[in-house]
Amino acid sequence: MESSKKIISNPVINRLPRYYRYLDNLLKNGVRRISSDGISKLMGLTPSQIRQDFNLFGGFGQQGYGYNVAQLHEEIGKILNLDKELPTILIGAGNLGRAVASNALGGSNGFKLIGVFDKNAENISQNIAGLPISPMSELEAFCKENKPQVAVLCTPTESAKELADRLISLGIDKFWNFTNYDLLVHHPEILVENVHIKDSLMALSYRANNSSERK
Repeated sequence: MESSKKIISNPVINRLPRYYRYLDNLLKNGVRRISSDGISKLMGLTPSQIRQDFNLFGGFGQQGYGYNVAQLHEEIGKILNLDKELPTILIGAGNLGRAVASNALGGSNGFKLIGVFDKNAENISQNIAGLPISPMSELEAFCKENKPQVAVLCTPTESAKELADRLISLGIDKFWNFTNYDLLVHHPEILVENVHIKDSLMALSYRANNSSERK
Protein backbone atom coordinates (compact mmCIF):
# COMPACT_ATOMS: atom_id res chain seq x y z
CA MET A 1 0.00 0.00 0.00
CA GLU A 2 1.39 3.35 -1.04
CA SER A 3 0.57 5.14 2.23
CA SER A 4 2.64 2.62 4.21
CA LYS A 5 5.77 4.00 2.52
CA LYS A 6 5.11 7.51 3.81
CA ILE A 7 5.91 8.94 7.19
CA ILE A 8 2.69 10.36 8.58
CA SER A 9 3.16 13.27 10.98
CA ASN A 10 1.61 13.31 14.44
CA PRO A 11 -0.69 16.28 13.65
CA VAL A 12 -2.21 14.31 10.76
CA ILE A 13 -2.58 11.18 12.92
CA ASN A 14 -4.28 13.27 15.61
CA ARG A 15 -6.76 14.65 13.08
CA LEU A 16 -7.84 11.23 11.81
CA PRO A 17 -10.04 10.40 14.85
CA ARG A 18 -11.71 13.81 14.47
CA TYR A 19 -12.48 13.10 10.82
CA TYR A 20 -13.89 9.73 11.79
CA ARG A 21 -16.08 11.23 14.53
CA TYR A 22 -17.49 13.96 12.30
CA LEU A 23 -18.14 11.50 9.47
CA ASP A 24 -19.88 9.19 11.93
CA ASN A 25 -22.21 12.05 12.89
CA LEU A 26 -22.86 12.84 9.22
CA LEU A 27 -23.80 9.21 8.58
CA LYS A 28 -26.21 9.22 11.52
CA ASN A 29 -27.84 12.34 10.06
CA GLY A 30 -28.29 10.74 6.64
CA VAL A 31 -25.63 12.74 4.77
CA ARG A 32 -24.39 10.75 1.77
CA ARG A 33 -21.74 13.00 0.30
CA ILE A 34 -19.74 16.04 1.31
CA SER A 35 -17.04 18.27 -0.16
CA SER A 36 -13.77 19.26 1.47
CA ASP A 37 -15.30 22.72 1.87
CA GLY A 38 -18.23 21.18 3.74
CA ILE A 39 -15.91 19.26 6.06
CA SER A 40 -13.83 22.39 6.64
CA LYS A 41 -16.87 24.35 7.82
CA LEU A 42 -17.71 21.60 10.31
CA MET A 43 -14.22 21.13 11.69
CA GLY A 44 -12.59 24.55 11.40
CA LEU A 45 -9.87 23.33 9.03
CA THR A 46 -9.06 24.62 5.57
CA PRO A 47 -10.23 22.62 2.54
CA SER A 48 -6.61 22.49 1.40
CA GLN A 49 -5.49 20.91 4.68
CA ILE A 50 -8.23 18.31 4.46
CA ARG A 51 -7.33 17.35 0.89
CA GLN A 52 -3.63 17.16 1.82
CA ASP A 53 -4.42 14.86 4.74
CA PHE A 54 -6.59 12.54 2.65
CA ASN A 55 -4.11 12.49 -0.24
CA LEU A 56 -1.54 10.95 2.10
CA PHE A 57 -3.74 7.84 2.13
CA GLY A 58 -4.96 7.81 -1.45
CA GLY A 59 -7.34 10.76 -1.74
CA PHE A 60 -10.78 9.07 -1.58
CA GLY A 61 -12.61 11.93 -3.33
CA GLN A 62 -13.99 12.33 -6.85
CA GLN A 63 -13.70 15.57 -8.76
CA GLY A 64 -17.09 17.19 -9.11
CA TYR A 65 -18.63 14.88 -6.53
CA GLY A 66 -16.64 15.29 -3.33
CA TYR A 67 -16.47 12.46 -0.82
CA ASN A 68 -18.81 9.54 -0.31
CA VAL A 69 -19.40 9.82 3.44
CA ALA A 70 -19.91 6.12 4.10
CA GLN A 71 -16.86 5.14 2.06
CA LEU A 72 -14.64 7.81 3.63
CA HIS A 73 -15.81 6.81 7.10
CA GLU A 74 -14.96 3.17 6.36
CA GLU A 75 -11.55 3.98 4.87
CA ILE A 76 -10.48 6.15 7.80
CA GLY A 77 -11.67 3.41 10.16
CA LYS A 78 -9.37 1.00 8.33
CA ILE A 79 -6.46 3.44 8.53
CA LEU A 80 -7.02 3.69 12.28
CA ASN A 81 -7.24 -0.13 12.47
CA LEU A 82 -10.60 0.08 14.22
CA ASP A 83 -11.54 -3.29 12.78
CA LYS A 84 -8.79 -4.92 14.85
CA GLU A 85 -9.04 -5.90 18.51
CA LEU A 86 -5.75 -5.60 20.34
CA PRO A 87 -6.06 -7.52 23.64
CA THR A 88 -5.99 -4.91 26.40
CA ILE A 89 -5.90 -4.88 30.19
CA LEU A 90 -6.78 -2.04 32.55
CA ILE A 91 -4.95 -1.43 35.81
CA GLY A 92 -6.76 0.64 38.40
CA ALA A 93 -10.48 0.15 39.00
CA GLY A 94 -11.24 3.43 40.74
CA ASN A 95 -13.61 6.07 39.41
CA LEU A 96 -11.34 6.94 36.48
CA GLY A 97 -10.71 3.32 35.54
CA ARG A 98 -14.42 2.54 35.64
CA ALA A 99 -15.23 5.51 33.42
CA VAL A 100 -12.52 4.60 30.91
CA ALA A 101 -13.55 0.94 30.77
CA SER A 102 -17.25 1.64 30.48
CA ASN A 103 -17.09 4.48 27.96
CA ALA A 104 -13.80 4.75 26.06
CA LEU A 105 -13.06 1.04 25.67
CA GLY A 106 -16.53 -0.01 24.55
CA GLY A 107 -17.48 -0.58 20.91
CA SER A 108 -15.24 -0.76 17.86
CA ASN A 109 -12.10 1.18 18.64
CA GLY A 110 -9.24 -1.16 17.81
CA PHE A 111 -8.96 -2.61 21.32
CA LYS A 112 -10.63 -5.41 23.27
CA LEU A 113 -10.65 -5.18 27.05
CA ILE A 114 -9.92 -8.67 28.36
CA GLY A 115 -8.90 -8.04 31.99
CA VAL A 116 -9.18 -5.51 34.82
CA PHE A 117 -6.87 -5.43 37.84
CA ASP A 118 -6.77 -3.49 41.09
CA LYS A 119 -4.88 -3.67 44.40
CA ASN A 120 -7.84 -2.54 46.49
CA ALA A 121 -9.40 -5.59 48.13
CA GLU A 122 -12.80 -3.88 48.24
CA ASN A 123 -12.94 -3.80 44.45
CA ILE A 124 -11.98 -7.43 43.84
CA SER A 125 -14.71 -9.55 42.23
CA GLN A 126 -16.78 -6.51 41.33
CA ASN A 127 -17.43 -6.05 37.61
CA ILE A 128 -16.38 -3.40 35.12
CA ALA A 129 -17.68 -3.51 31.56
CA GLY A 130 -18.77 -7.12 32.11
CA LEU A 131 -15.39 -8.23 33.45
CA PRO A 132 -14.52 -9.21 37.01
CA ILE A 133 -11.89 -7.11 38.76
CA SER A 134 -8.91 -9.33 39.58
CA PRO A 135 -6.20 -8.85 42.23
CA MET A 136 -2.75 -7.73 41.14
CA SER A 137 -1.35 -11.03 42.40
CA GLU A 138 -2.96 -12.73 39.39
CA LEU A 139 -1.41 -10.38 36.81
CA GLU A 140 1.54 -12.58 35.80
CA ALA A 141 -0.54 -15.71 35.35
CA PHE A 142 -3.18 -13.84 33.39
CA CYS A 143 -0.64 -12.25 31.03
CA LYS A 144 1.11 -15.56 30.47
CA GLU A 145 -2.16 -17.21 29.47
CA ASN A 146 -3.88 -14.38 27.57
CA LYS A 147 -0.92 -12.36 26.19
CA PRO A 148 -2.34 -8.82 26.30
CA GLN A 149 -0.54 -6.31 24.11
CA VAL A 150 -1.86 -3.07 25.61
CA ALA A 151 -2.20 -1.77 29.17
CA VAL A 152 -4.34 1.14 30.32
CA LEU A 153 -2.89 2.75 33.44
CA CYS A 154 -5.40 4.44 35.76
CA THR A 155 -3.34 4.18 38.91
CA PRO A 156 -1.75 6.76 41.24
CA THR A 157 1.39 8.26 39.70
CA GLU A 158 3.64 7.04 42.53
CA SER A 159 3.02 3.41 41.58
CA ALA A 160 3.31 3.91 37.82
CA LYS A 161 7.05 3.26 37.38
CA GLU A 162 7.09 -0.04 39.24
CA LEU A 163 3.90 -1.10 37.49
CA ALA A 164 5.23 -0.18 34.04
CA ASP A 165 8.43 -2.15 34.69
CA ARG A 166 6.34 -5.13 35.73
CA LEU A 167 4.06 -4.96 32.68
CA ILE A 168 6.92 -4.50 30.23
CA SER A 169 8.64 -7.56 31.69
CA LEU A 170 5.42 -9.45 30.89
CA GLY A 171 5.67 -8.48 27.20
CA ILE A 172 3.36 -5.47 27.09
CA ASP A 173 4.80 -2.62 25.03
CA LYS A 174 1.81 -0.36 24.32
CA PHE A 175 0.31 1.91 26.97
CA TRP A 176 -2.60 4.30 27.35
CA ASN A 177 -1.26 6.27 30.28
CA PHE A 178 -3.53 8.31 32.55
CA THR A 179 -0.84 8.80 35.20
CA ASN A 180 1.58 11.73 35.34
CA TYR A 181 4.61 9.46 35.13
CA ASP A 182 6.54 9.67 31.86
CA LEU A 183 7.04 6.02 30.89
CA LEU A 184 9.38 6.92 28.04
CA VAL A 185 12.07 8.22 30.40
CA HIS A 186 13.10 4.68 31.34
CA HIS A 187 11.49 2.81 28.44
CA PRO A 188 11.99 4.70 25.17
CA GLU A 189 11.34 1.49 23.25
CA ILE A 190 7.63 1.31 24.10
CA LEU A 191 4.62 3.03 22.53
CA VAL A 192 2.72 5.42 24.81
CA GLU A 193 -0.30 7.68 24.45
CA ASN A 194 -0.47 10.00 27.45
CA VAL A 195 -3.69 11.54 28.74
CA HIS A 196 -3.12 14.38 31.19
CA ILE A 197 -6.57 15.59 32.21
CA LYS A 198 -5.32 18.19 34.70
CA ASP A 199 -2.92 19.65 32.12
CA SER A 200 -5.88 20.27 29.83
CA LEU A 201 -7.85 21.87 32.66
CA MET A 202 -4.94 24.14 33.59
CA ALA A 203 -4.61 25.23 29.96
CA LEU A 204 -8.29 26.13 30.01
CA SER A 205 -7.72 28.08 33.24
CA TYR A 206 -4.99 30.13 31.57
CA ARG A 207 -7.12 30.92 28.55
CA ALA A 208 -10.19 31.69 30.67
CA ASN A 209 -8.21 34.24 32.67
CA ASN A 210 -6.33 35.91 29.80
CA SER A 211 -8.65 37.86 27.56
CA SER A 212 -6.06 38.04 24.78
CA GLU A 213 -6.40 34.25 24.34
CA ARG A 214 -10.14 34.49 23.70
CA LYS A 215 -11.16 35.08 20.12
